[in-house]
Amino acid sequence: MYLQSYLLKRSLQTLNRHSVTVTSITLPRSSPVVHNQNMSSSALPKTMKSLLQASRKSPEVVLITSPLPTPSHPEDVLVRVHATAPCAGELQWAINFPDSVPPEKEMVPCQDLAGTVVTSPANSGLRPGDRVYCRVSAERAGAARDYALPRVSELAKIPRSLNWIEAAATPLSALTAWQALFEQGKLDAAGIKGDAGACGRNGAIRVLVTGAAGGVGSWVVQLAALAGAKAVVAVCGGDKEDAVRQLGATEVVDYRKTSIEEWVAADTEARECDLIIDMIGGKSLAGCWTAVRSGGALISINTPPDMVKPAGLDKEVAKSLFFIVKPLGSNLAEIGELIEAGKVRPTVDSVWEFGDFKKAFARLESGHAKGKIIIKVSNEA
Repeated sequence: MYLQSYLLKRSLQTLNRHSVTVTSITLPRSSPVVHNQNMSSSALPKTMKSLLQASRKSPEVVLITSPLPTPSHPEDVLVRVHATAPCAGELQWAINFPDSVPPEKEMVPCQDLAGTVVTSPANSGLRPGDRVYCRVSAERAGAARDYALPRVSELAKIPRSLNWIEAAATPLSALTAWQALFEQGKLDAAGIKGDAGACGRNGAIRVLVTGAAGGVGSWVVQLAALAGAKAVVAVCGGDKEDAVRQLGATEVVDYRKTSIEEWVAADTEARECDLIIDMIGGKSLAGCWTAVRSGGALISINTPPDMVKPAGLDKEVAKSLFFIVKPLGSNLAEIGELIEAGKVRPTVDSVWEFGDFKKAFARLESGHAKGKIIIKVSNEA
């Protein structure tokens, strides 16, 4: 099971370096499915622009004209997409592990979206015109298109303080950080709201995060600091130190100058951490084993930690876990409250026009982004 999880996650994290070709084709319109909806009064176009991974055997992405998607599930919500965000490695999912991608999935990339509700199921709590954002399950078509079909359980309303770009930068990164810290990790989310008991428990926990300046890492830093962790150690390039300290990091390890092993060895008793969240895998994750305290927790979104545990290391932890984020609108709503209160913010690396999606994926592949990479879908973004 670990090996299957590792291989799947590695496919999600490593973007193929083949070229991405832009072409234009037109797909036939499918028959609509009857669905209980609140209909928007706005007339809908018959076709839309969309990105599509045309073959499951190739990472090539094409620009197409296609019919609008029609709801086929009781929770389907038709959303006009204003902005979306690519995910590292997603053009590899069907190539390396075809069994992990349902055969019925339409291969539209980019699972994060920010947009406007067009139609929604009755009693969903959503109305046409609502500003919403979410992470669409990777088992279904993504949001690199004018209209998408997220589900009610995945959606949350966008905080009023966020624009479309910032909203699209939030779902995957914020959800992953939230679940890593508060559901899989050792921190208590009640500390964010000032619960005395939770604050006391969190105040005894040292947290370390690798890839701290990236999309997910920047959220881990913010949320751990907000929850009252004793220390938040950010592992990143030295040129990003000021940025992560502004987010709440109390200590910074410049991996270009000092390995995690060297850093912790300089003062093991003081520097070992109770909770480590890893984004990088490989040597970085192996180094995290030397930094995690016995009885602590080591969580990775890249690789099962046990697969890179240094040979001969005699250390037992309470939890060593690799996990994949769940696209929960309920979590996103909680995060939205913090955003609205001005306590946390998404970080955006760059914004690209829809036709420049090739450049957006190339920037993502570079591994040097400081925050999320966003693709504008509508002119309103």
